[in-house]
Amino acid sequence: MHKVDDPEPGGPPATVNNAAEIQERDLERLGRERPAAFHGALQEVLFCSSLLISMFMAEYFISGFNIILPELSRALEIPPASQTWPASVFALVTGAFLLPFGRLGDMYGAYVVFNFGLVWFSLWCLVGGFSRNYEMLIATRALAGFGPAAFLPTGVMLIGKTYRPGPRKNLVFSLYSAFAPIGFFIGIITGGLTGQYLSWRWWFWIGAIVLFLVCVASFLTIPNDYFNSSQRNNNTQGKAAVQMDYWGLATIVPALVLITFAITAGTHAPHGWKTPYILVTFILGILLLGAAVYVEGWVAQQPLLPFDLFGPKYMGRLVIALFFSYGVFGIYLFYASAEIANVQGASVLMTAVWFAPMAGGGIVLATVGGFTLHLLPGRVVILISGAGSLVSVLLFALIPPDANYWAYVFPSMIGATVGVDITFLVANIFITTNTPSHRQGLAGGLIYSVLFLGISFFLGLADLAVAENNEKRGHDGNHYKVAFWLATACAGVTFLIFATIKLGKAESELTVEEKAQLELEGASRPN
Repeated sequence: MHKVDDPEPGGPPATVNNAAEIQERDLERLGRERPAAFHGALQEVLFCSSLLISMFMAEYFISGFNIILPELSRALEIPPASQTWPASVFALVTGAFLLPFGRLGDMYGAYVVFNFGLVWFSLWCLVGGFSRNYEMLIATRALAGFGPAAFLPTGVMLIGKTYRPGPRKNLVFSLYSAFAPIGFFIGIITGGLTGQYLSWRWWFWIGAIVLFLVCVASFLTIPNDYFNSSQRNNNTQGKAAVQMDYWGLATIVPALVLITFAITAGTHAPHGWKTPYILVTFILGILLLGAAVYVEGWVAQQPLLPFDLFGPKYMGRLVIALFFSYGVFGIYLFYASAEIANVQGASVLMTAVWFAPMAGGGIVLATVGGFTLHLLPGRVVILISGAGSLVSVLLFALIPPDANYWAYVFPSMIGATVGVDITFLVANIFITTNTPSHRQGLAGGLIYSVLFLGISFFLGLADLAVAENNEKRGHDGNHYKVAFWLATACAGVTFLIFATIKLGKAESELTVEEKAQLELEGASRPN
């Protein structure tokens, strides 16, 4: 048996001394055993719990806010025309700053950035419960958005750096993916219960209490990689240390903010997309995005989004498919809720109950997927995912008024959780496995940027399509169907792209660094 190096706390997963001599049984064992960064099972359990609940709480504060918004708007006297901004500003800030915080994770270590994000998020969610007016609510929601922007990409980074490719990493990522729909479901339930029996303020405070407990667990159990990152940056042996790309920061972030704002607010502006400030922000955003492409490709020494990140086979194609897939999911969440409440006539709490199969399905998929993903070809897995997304939106496109729950809604919910959970899981495993350890934060930023941008972009398109349909045909009871048909078309595109991607099994394998070492050793051998 060949000696395996134990990693430093928070450093890359264990590697073998000589990558050329590693045997298959070594890889299989390394892919299944507990990482040496943990001192025991309890630390690993609390480490994973911190990551899972951080994902859970990010979804909690997205889904539940729409439930408490009517009561909150009455309490703070927010007019209907201004109610969309408190709901969207949180996601706007989070989506725009994912890549910069991912880079900070690569610079200073995931421990620092992840814990900063949790503490910051819990603080501003707590303050949000004390909001006295519209302006204070907007400020707290915007400031809270920096929290998930910090801990979401570094959460992926922590899993990617701590676990080697293999079944154990698959299981952790499966659970991580499952906690998104669970958090979404609990956010709706808690929002409905607090709004009906307590106060909308308690929805914020309950979330802040949970986040505080997660902060304690993460501080105590996450391996501290700050000193490793600092040492790497201070002892680079002639190589450039990981640095912030300020030119990329100055172009990418405002471009994303302006474009996302225009797409989100365009339909609700006084004159729609003809409103001057919508046109100006959208055009400026496009110009800045073009400048960002030039900066990242030909100016920046260490781009915030380097083009060679898309070098691994199928990476670019997968990212495009993810963009469409997450857009489908965003349309589904928003318009399925609207269809169930406004057309099918379900109450707020009953709407949450109707979404329960997504949470339950996520748990089942996490359990099954975590133990079987290394046995199934990746291509089969993503095609199942694409089919699930297609079925979920197609059923709502065809749903009649007073529809039977078991015939339409239940199978649609199962299809939705199959679609998003498997897609997110495969994307996390593929991207982190094909990214070197010093870019794991960047990988996490890319994963979540595609998610947030896909949801915002296609939800804006669906909103525009529904508004145009209402203007031409009026509110005839079927005005949501145009959104679902748009989502069906996008799901079809996703499925076709998935069909061209040939991913292998998520088995135990060499890390990127070990593969590079193996190639170097092979090139240095005499012929």
